[in-house]
Amino acid sequence: MTKESEKYFEIAIEEAKNGIDSDEGGPFGAVIVKDGEVIASAHNEVIKTNDPTAHAEILAIRRASEKLSRFDLSDCTIYSTCEPCPMCFSAIHWAKIKNLHYGCDNRDASEIGFDDKFIYDVIRGVSDDIKLSSVQEHREECLPLFKLWEGKQDKVRY
Repeated sequence: MTKESEKYFEIAIEEAKNGIDSDEGGPFGAVIVKDGEVIASAHNEVIKTNDPTAHAEILAIRRASEKLSRFDLSDCTIYSTCEPCPMCFSAIHWAKIKNLHYGCDNRDASEIGFDDKFIYDVIRGVSDDIKLSSVQEHREECLPLFKLWEGKQDKVRY
């Protein structure tokens, strides 16, 4: 671990402690850094907000995007107290962040009740325990929206 990453992990750890102490979420904190400057930090706020997507990484991405006034965070690095869940891992990709540093891994999270293995198994198509019914309907009615977007001359790709 470098001195630089140690500094950012200290912030992520403090965020996670704040979340635990305030009963807002679990042991998860995240920090987004650009050019050596902390752009945003957050801890899980699932309990506080009753929002199952209010994970530290998601909130940090939202705050960084707002602060930088852009959705492309490809010049940023994210530090997290734990290996991101599938949702956060996807959000990190959508934000185009190229560097992720994390402390604990998904096995550590699983041992304290944060087990997302079933989601990975569903994604891989190897789960026998499907918890979500997924049905494709009304494609013909929805497809014109895609044609409308495709033909839009001033669209911003993300």
